[in-house]
Amino acid sequence: MTQHPMHRSLRLAGLALVLGAAATAQAQDKGTVHLAYVEWSDAVASTNVMRAVLEQAGYEVKLTSLSAAAMWQSVATGDADAMTTAWLPTTHADYFERLGDQVDNLGANLEGTKLGLVVPADSDMNSIADLNEHTDELNGKITGIDPGAGLMSLTEEVIDAYDLDLDLQSGSGATMTAALQNAISNGEPIVVTGWTPHWMFARWDLKYLQDPENVYGGAEQIDTVVRQGLEEDMPEAHAILDAFAWTPEQMGEVMLMNQQEDSDPYENAKQWVEEHPEVVQEWLPEA
Repeated sequence: MTQHPMHRSLRLAGLALVLGAAATAQAQDKGTVHLAYVEWSDAVASTNVMRAVLEQAGYEVKLTSLSAAAMWQSVATGDADAMTTAWLPTTHADYFERLGDQVDNLGANLEGTKLGLVVPADSDMNSIADLNEHTDELNGKITGIDPGAGLMSLTEEVIDAYDLDLDLQSGSGATMTAALQNAISNGEPIVVTGWTPHWMFARWDLKYLQDPENVYGGAEQIDTVVRQGLEEDMPEAHAILDAFAWTPEQMGEVMLMNQQEDSDPYENAKQWVEEHPEVVQEWLPEA
């Protein structure tokens, strides 16, 4: 008997609803993974990519933006399951010293990071020791980011170590890059707190000031840190977080996507994940 086209359409629509409900139920069965992060460009990139991958694996994912100190505390207390932006061994040394025995460090998800003071590449300043010669033209300040960041406390140590006659101005990652863009556009000198990986190095010609006292330390890495007990509670999610590793170039691709006007970091992350299946496959447990 020939089936009426409308009946067939209704059956297909019903099947789609059933499959959609089944997928939702599967995600609910696997549970919710709570990721904490800071509104830094690298953290936004890595956290949203991990959200997209965990969702593909069938988990619900909740994101919470916090200060660096609160992020560490939330994972240590179990309020959050994981973070993908622990800068070690230097930047987050204080947090790790206080809370390291209350969390599980899964190791590096990105290697080859750097911290320091950054100026336009054509600046006459080449070393942190040069800064006191340029106090007036710098308006007596170093442009920083959010006050809870480990980079800010290190910069306070730099000011003391080099006896700088400059004040560290706090703000956010966004206000720092806005000030940098404005200074570059107007041909004005500026010094900002900077780190690699960051999209600003792809957009402008910049350089780090030499740090002969080595206050900022050498190259760092970004680690994935999870709450204790996650491996027992959600072994597959734990395995994905444990396997997560990428390069500064790959992270830079996502960060640049996020700088596009009216872009959505979550949608950008999903697009990047879809376009890099060979990378993502390495993070997934074998079926």
